[in-house]
Amino acid sequence: MKLALIGGGGVRSPEFVRGALAFAADIGLQELWLMDIEPSRLNVMVPLCQQIVEQANSPFTLHHTTNLEEALRDADMIVTTIRVGAERGRVLDERIALKHNVLGQETTGPGGFSMAMRSIPALLDVAEQTERLTPRAWTFNFTNPAGLVSQALHDAGFQRIVGICDSANTAQYEIAHWLDVPTDMVKTEVFGLNHLSWTRSARIKGKNVLPALLQDDDFVQATHLRFFGPQLARNMGMFLNEYLYYYYFRDVAVQRIKEEELTRGEEVEVLNNQLFETLHQSSPDDYLRVYDAYNKRRSASYMAYAETDETLRRERANPTETTALLHQSQDDVGGYAGVALRTALAISQDLPLRIGLNVPNEGAIPTMRDDDVVEVTCEVDGNGIKPVKIGDIPEHADLLMHSVKYYERLAVRAILDRDRELAVEAMASHPLVGSYALGRTLVNEYLDAHQEYTGEWHHATSL
Repeated sequence: MKLALIGGGGVRSPEFVRGALAFAADIGLQELWLMDIEPSRLNVMVPLCQQIVEQANSPFTLHHTTNLEEALRDADMIVTTIRVGAERGRVLDERIALKHNVLGQETTGPGGFSMAMRSIPALLDVAEQTERLTPRAWTFNFTNPAGLVSQALHDAGFQRIVGICDSANTAQYEIAHWLDVPTDMVKTEVFGLNHLSWTRSARIKGKNVLPALLQDDDFVQATHLRFFGPQLARNMGMFLNEYLYYYYFRDVAVQRIKEEELTRGEEVEVLNNQLFETLHQSSPDDYLRVYDAYNKRRSASYMAYAETDETLRRERANPTETTALLHQSQDDVGGYAGVALRTALAISQDLPLRIGLNVPNEGAIPTMRDDDVVEVTCEVDGNGIKPVKIGDIPEHADLLMHSVKYYERLAVRAILDRDRELAVEAMASHPLVGSYALGRTLVNEYLDAHQEYTGEWHHATSL
């Protein structure tokens, strides 16, 4: 198997390589290609990744290139994880939204729209070249906003594209870790959209263990459910995706983020710059130590502002070597790499797998359109990927899903057509915006800020 990682100069590439090592023998991995348009980043990440491969006795050959066609040609599996506009683009997305007292998180609401404006055109180019060079390959997209990006690619006619996100399977990982059982022994039922999903059951040997766990204060406090408080999760009777925090506690989230000295994007920008600078100055013997320290620092501060306990919030906002990671159990399966590689293994070796993915609905959730990309539990094997029939869902979840999916449909059309008026319609329809005047302001400021990547948009359409 040849596997191409598009965005291979990114800071997560070493973790992806570690994940690939765990699956190399089972999927028959012979070549792993790291492709990035930024040679300076590749030049730092490749030696680090090569060390990881060599320490594992080189079970596959590591290649790198800035040529997309070279990376894609004859690839059996493609993973896309790119950031058009780099960290500075994320910082602009956050700050522009926060200036107007709106959430600027990179995947949710205005920030997600701005990122999609930059991500979708670039990934359409990758998809078109994949179709030409290796049409039988599966593409696993981790580029954010993963659900919206996957919707756009499917709407453009590309079918062998799967949106992946480790948060879709957090309940499975956390429950398996808490009960000390293998991950695949926990059979979860996930439904929703990317970064807007719920897990309503988790069965082990046929028994739904989730209700009892939601009543366990220790379990709630050990997971990100503590962001919501135990009563909310218990009232809903479901394990909540952490990104629901931005909807259920919108005002709290905006206020706390504004109170921070740095936004998450600014923090990551600082950390990433420090990482590349330190690696440039380090000897090869120190590469892995430097990288692992960076990775722990970045992971420990993730969503620190969502902590309800002020002491814990301060600790995680300024982590030390002893600060606990939020999702320790996900490290065992390689995060997004684990989702992509487990799915690829199931398809290539016809090994049945149950996992949460972002795919066309195809009747899984009765109230959603068949071509709506949803985040849902899927059955995967040698025949491909099939979403599980979810049936009726709670009304509150259904209403929120429809509201956000309506925005997504408009956003995809606006981005594909480069239609400024349709973009305003999309932005205004998002439940975290809800205003045409604000929507127009945000669209205009984002297009001005990112014109280098978005180009000229026209005033065109009515719905």
